[in-house]
Amino acid sequence: MEMLQTVEWRDTSGTEIVHRWPAHGPGTVRLGAQLTVRESQSAVFFRDGQALDVFGPGRHTLTSLNLPLLQTIIALPFGGETPFQCEVYFVNMRTFTNMKWGTPSPIVFRDSELQFVRLRAYGVYTMRIADPQLFVNMVVGTEHRYEQETLEAWLRDFIVARFNDTLGEVIDTVLDLPKMYDELGVAVRSRLGEDFERYGIELVDLLVEAVTPPEEVVKMMDERAAMEAVGDMRRFTQYQTAQAIRAIPGAGGGDGGVVGTTAGAGVGLGAGLGMGAAMVGAMRDVFAPPASGQAAAPAAQAPGITCPNCQATAPADAKFCPECGASLTGGACAKCGVELPVNAKFCPECGQQVE
Repeated sequence: MEMLQTVEWRDTSGTEIVHRWPAHGPGTVRLGAQLTVRESQSAVFFRDGQALDVFGPGRHTLTSLNLPLLQTIIALPFGGETPFQCEVYFVNMRTFTNMKWGTPSPIVFRDSELQFVRLRAYGVYTMRIADPQLFVNMVVGTEHRYEQETLEAWLRDFIVARFNDTLGEVIDTVLDLPKMYDELGVAVRSRLGEDFERYGIELVDLLVEAVTPPEEVVKMMDERAAMEAVGDMRRFTQYQTAQAIRAIPGAGGGDGGVVGTTAGAGVGLGAGLGMGAAMVGAMRDVFAPPASGQAAAPAAQAPGITCPNCQATAPADAKFCPECGASLTGGACAKCGVELPVNAKFCPECGQQVE
């Protein structure tokens, strides 16, 4: 039987987190074999399915002297050269950066200003293995290799669950998100620390890159921002009206109609000015109600009176007919002295019957 003198592992892919030696079946190791562990590694030594020791960086000789836990289970009837079967799990201890997380489906968020909004979120995080023996026992199990992609997919569920819980506690509306990304990331990382430690993992850092609402909500937010940028809506409407007038052919802003001749220019200018005055007047009536103390629009004119002589219609306050000059008054009331309208049968002031 060929004796294995060196047990080691080199990660050539850069994505392996745990590598089992040998890849399949039990490994035959003789006492005195060399176990090489690199600076970015730890080695978890298994015998009969039980983790017996964790080796740090360096070269280790597998003897009963540096494996005191093996003394009770390894008999030495052959001068210490009896081979024994074991497994070594090499754990990559480097810090894994730029690991991705994101919400697989939209989160329904109760917004204080926009009511219910569906949000998606994504970001990156940094982690490393803090307890290699606990990680191998709790996560890896008997797999011969465990890669970054597998761990990333598993941890994403933890991150999204804690993110959902934290989101409503940190912000009230998505309009405040741009200034709350750091606070949100710190809060989520704090809540995830215990979850990761339970499996021998340390969460070094977590960043929230973006929380994005649906396209229609983004459009509404853009429209709201545009309205805030406009400021005075009345002045903006007047400006838009003026721009529309300039674009009308024949009104000084187009190439159609009679533009190009002196007479045409005058006609176009007159039409444009007239239309502009009408539109501006209409906008003014809509957006500028009468100020306090300003005279209101004149009331509807009262109906006129009919001249008893020529039947012409005269203004209600006229005393003589503008057509024939006949008097339009009926003299004074005998009781109150108020001047009576022509043909009045009763005084409009006191109700006295006119004789």
